[in-house]
Amino acid sequence: MISIFVFGFVFSFLGYTPPSVLNMTALKIKLKEDKREFNKFIIGVLLVVFLQAYLSIYLTNYLSNNPIFLELLNKTGIIVLFFLSFYFFKKNKKEKQEQEVKQNIKNSLLTGITLSILNMFAIPFFSGIVLLLATYNLMSFDTISILFFVVGSVFGTFFILNLYGKYAFVIQQKTGNLTNNINLILCFITAGFGLFTLLKFVI
Repeated sequence: MISIFVFGFVFSFLGYTPPSVLNMTALKIKLKEDKREFNKFIIGVLLVVFLQAYLSIYLTNYLSNNPIFLELLNKTGIIVLFFLSFYFFKKNKKEKQEQEVKQNIKNSLLTGITLSILNMFAIPFFSGIVLLLATYNLMSFDTISILFFVVGSVFGTFFILNLYGKYAFVIQQKTGNLTNNINLILCFITAGFGLFTLLKFVI
């Protein structure tokens, strides 16, 4: 049970470590909002991660026997990523035009839930990890094992997002003006992931 928890924690931590919409938005909220809003955002993300990790386990057998479903999920993800890229680009442009000192996020909890739901690659990611572990007999599909894996995944996500928040001001000092243009960074990140996924189908 401990090893299953550790697997969930480690893979989730590594999966959410690279710059993405979720951790860069967490960074933005930490820099521009108070700790309460930052915590609300994380709670929103974790609620969805819990459901995504739980659902991915039950979809594992279906995905392994129906790769068409996984392909459809990826194609849907491409559309969502390009939509988010356009959204962040417009938001960055609007902020520059208005020259506001502070842009408040009205509902950090809802923002966390929404962005986490739009993360279309979370379920395929967790499903792939579960398949990998099951292949090497490192995980079973009883209720306790599933619960430990899901909780481990939630803790892994919680830990990495908190690290982004904890070192937000250090990252800001190191990256200078980059953190003042987080919306533009998010635009490039989402567009990059969208192009990468699209190229997989083309090639």
